[in-house]
Amino acid sequence: MGLGAWFARCLGAVRRGWQLLLPILLVTQVLPAVALSVLALVFDPSARWDAELTADSTALPANFGVDLAIWLSVLLGGSLIFGLVQCVGWAAGAWVVTRQAAGEQVTLGGAFGYGLRRALGLWGWSLIFTLIMTLGFCLCFLPGVYAAFALAMAGPVYLFERRDPIGRSHRMLRDRLGLLLGRVALTGGAVIALGIVVGMVEGAVLTPFGTEPLAAMDTAVGAVLAIGGAALLGLPAYLAQLVGLLVTYAEQRAHEGPVNSGQLAAELG
Repeated sequence: MGLGAWFARCLGAVRRGWQLLLPILLVTQVLPAVALSVLALVFDPSARWDAELTADSTALPANFGVDLAIWLSVLLGGSLIFGLVQCVGWAAGAWVVTRQAAGEQVTLGGAFGYGLRRALGLWGWSLIFTLIMTLGFCLCFLPGVYAAFALAMAGPVYLFERRDPIGRSHRMLRDRLGLLLGRVALTGGAVIALGIVVGMVEGAVLTPFGTEPLAAMDTAVGAVLAIGGAALLGLPAYLAQLVGLLVTYAEQRAHEGPVNSGQLAAELG
């Protein structure tokens, strides 16, 4: 099975499920991203720091350490909370793609119901995955890249197999390095490229609102709408990540032994 067949399967999953996948990803991925960006603006002390540094560039701004700690704490806490919401979406999206591939009828309510049931466990494992990759990137970067590839299948492994997602995902990479490496690289490349575009667009659309866009009602509304518009551009990235990794996991399972969409749907629960 080459990249052409993999890409065709990905497109097939998107064509079958986009009417359900888009609202799922909008609610669970785009809206949390917007909320986190707005939180970052609310607690961002950089405008005051710039004003104080302009007045006296020889001293750190007043309460620099406290302000920085509060800002980072808000971002970390928000990321953790919104990460749980995002896990609802990943599980719900996996349910839709898998059951549609098996020819079953699916509904938005059923997808969210499944996502809510599986989100907490997936979120807990995702925290471990993130910690491992972060430590890897801190250790001269390359270990982090390897960890990202080694853990790429860990989320689907947890949802379908419910045991040893870290070890199982790593074994998949070792057993079929070339097959998994190319597919994950293409998926990750698309996600990173679109993420860069979203970041650039968000920075550009916020520039007209000044250094303190939330200081007045009119600029605050405009800034929030601009952030929301930029975040919508990231919707294809979430879709590519969900579908690309799920199809890659299904191909890995097919290489290991006979498996069909019905069996995978049954395993998913």
